[in-house]
Amino acid sequence: MTFTAWLSLFAVCCLGAMSPGPSLAVVLKQTVTNTRSHGLAASWFHAAGVGLWAFATISGLAILVAESEVAFRAITWLGAGYLAWIGVKALRAGKASAFRVNTGKNVSVLTAGIEGAAISILNPKLAVFFIALFSQFVSPDATLSDQLLMTATAALVDGLWYSMVVFLLSHGPVLKTLQNRSQLVNRLTGGILIILAARVVTL
Repeated sequence: MTFTAWLSLFAVCCLGAMSPGPSLAVVLKQTVTNTRSHGLAASWFHAAGVGLWAFATISGLAILVAESEVAFRAITWLGAGYLAWIGVKALRAGKASAFRVNTGKNVSVLTAGIEGAAISILNPKLAVFFIALFSQFVSPDATLSDQLLMTATAALVDGLWYSMVVFLLSHGPVLKTLQNRSQLVNRLTGGILIILAARVVTL
């Protein structure tokens, strides 16, 4: 892969990572509800899920998912159900348990990471995105190094972007503002997740 081609791939991956969606809502929730470590765990486990989809796409597995209506619909409903479950939990959290700094005893860092991974792994739209993206860069003579570079680029861009979001959110003034409006933010986050879940299954 040429450097110019890699720059194009890098730019598209950046745009994909920065687009708002359920992933951002989950990273935000873990960061301000628990700790910076929870947010980082959600970010990098999410990036690992993105890397899995990227690798699956390059190896041709994601094409099977995209072309199989049954498999695609099954993963779509699983993802939508998970989004709705997180949304309901956020709505029920109220003010007392929402967006406060704590020691993370109620939710482990590993649990936060698993939540981040599930959001990406249970998102078949990533398969479609990567099929559209990598079809522009994968060629018959592509080497294993090229494939690994593309996979690593997608995963690292995703992880680094959400890590930046975590550090911005965990900064004192920003976090204090969110804490003062904890119930409102919790309700907005829960509502957005439920709306996204409904949108997924109605498309």
